[in-house]
Amino acid sequence: MLDSHDGLALAGLIRQGEIAAEELLEAVIARIEARDPAVNAVVHRLYDQARAELAEGPPAGIFAGLPFLLKDLYTFRRGVACGNGSRAFAGYVAPFDDAMVQRWRAAGLLVVGKSSTSEFGLNVSTETAQHGATRNPWNPDYSAGGSSGGAAAAVAAGMVPLAHASDGGGSIRIPASCCGLFGLKPSRGRNLTSDAWAGLTVFHAVTRSVRDSAALLDAICGPPVDHPYSLPRPEQPFLRALGGRPKRLRIAWTARTPDGVPLHPDCRVAVERAAAIAQDLGHDVAEAAPAIDYPVLGQAMIVIVAANMADALAPGNPLLPKGVAREDVEIITWRFAERGAKISAPQYLRAQRAVRLIGDRLNAFLGDYDILMTPTMAQPPMALGTVDTGKDDVDGFNRAVQPYVAFTQMFNMSGQPAASLPLHWSDEGLPIGVQIAAPVGEEARLFSLAAQFEQACPWFDRRPSG
Repeated sequence: MLDSHDGLALAGLIRQGEIAAEELLEAVIARIEARDPAVNAVVHRLYDQARAELAEGPPAGIFAGLPFLLKDLYTFRRGVACGNGSRAFAGYVAPFDDAMVQRWRAAGLLVVGKSSTSEFGLNVSTETAQHGATRNPWNPDYSAGGSSGGAAAAVAAGMVPLAHASDGGGSIRIPASCCGLFGLKPSRGRNLTSDAWAGLTVFHAVTRSVRDSAALLDAICGPPVDHPYSLPRPEQPFLRALGGRPKRLRIAWTARTPDGVPLHPDCRVAVERAAAIAQDLGHDVAEAAPAIDYPVLGQAMIVIVAANMADALAPGNPLLPKGVAREDVEIITWRFAERGAKISAPQYLRAQRAVRLIGDRLNAFLGDYDILMTPTMAQPPMALGTVDTGKDDVDGFNRAVQPYVAFTQMFNMSGQPAASLPLHWSDEGLPIGVQIAAPVGEEARLFSLAAQFEQACPWFDRRPSG
């Protein structure tokens, strides 16, 4: 049942009375207990809470009691620990449900646990001193990616059909690529965009099917009216974009990487094949790339992340009333915070201007094209230990992550929606994603194209062995 049905199909079985929500919950719990020891994706188990919630009555909403994992990164469920992948937050218990948790629950999702994340979402691989390494279900010697590595590993391993993820520089799309899943980063302002990382971070999920992602975004989209980033709800549901006759699109594709970032041959093959498939589907396809100043982009990202890390660890953080000592966090986290504490107001303003400039460049490019297609990452999934948070050097750490964020982080800066599609596997059996991006507010365009790829290159039944 868990292997043959996506989230919407399972919810349909519950509504039709073919299975009970309690039966599905116990099946998910059994699956987590059987498979999580091999991948280390679930850091907090909330089985009794989920059982108690079902005992109060069947959840309403489109997902009708479907078990769901929250990412353990600044996601607050009343009475549940929120550790953010860090020893600094050990013992912290949230006193409330945050706004996104309220929306997921209103959609009928049943929180059954919390998934692993890299410390404060900093690393592209989910390996922490607090919880250890999250392993890739396709090969346990490799990473599930990050920072939403636990979410992706759990879905890929068949524990749940979809799981919450967040993305400040690629943290939905990178794990989706590593684990052979569909992962969409919505537009800035599509839902309750976080203030973290100067508005670069957005929330959504990793899924097996495109339609699960579309249905979930339908259920949770729309910021509060007073939010600094705000997009109106779409006139048509995103699910509707998956049906009907697709529009012929102008698709640009590129595999051009920043100077000094090598492109693996498998990643080039993945995007070249995807471009050829898009052409076979009837779209107009051309090789073209936006003019992005990657050194400026990279430095702006360091400034923004470092400043936010300094703020997170600064005395006076109400979530950390006892403060943070050096031994409470990983070395690279501390070094980012140290650098952030020295950033001047003019430096931060220049970084924000760089973000706007990159957004302007990408907006102009996507005025000429409907879609930009790239590899999701410049390298295949990384072996565990490739990106070491024990590094004592911010610039060295940044160089180590560049092969994995070279194609993703620019869309966090521009605020444009982007998605990773599982369209290729290496000879070693590792998934390699292809990224598609569209103008701000055009998630429906991405869902439509992704659904065409899903039909042309079915991936739902392609699963890791064991």
